[in-house]
Amino acid sequence: LFSFDEGEEISEHTAPYDAVVTVLEGVCDVTLNLAIFRMKEGETIIFPAHAPHAVKAVTRFKMMLTMIRE
Repeated sequence: LFSFDEGEEISEHTAPYDAVVTVLEGVCDVTLNLAIFRMKEGETIIFPAHAPHAVKAVTRFKMMLTMIRE
């Protein structure tokens, strides 16, 4: 679980596994492979392994991150 104040972010990076992010509260901008997605409470996105991604809080928000390992 992650909690962000408005304007906080996780800079662009990659991960060796697929990941699923679900927004639990608030609004964020997710960058995935250079595309930006505005996400809000209840929405989910999948980050494929090795795909560059970043997350930035538009408002205070909380998210759940699940890493999927084989």
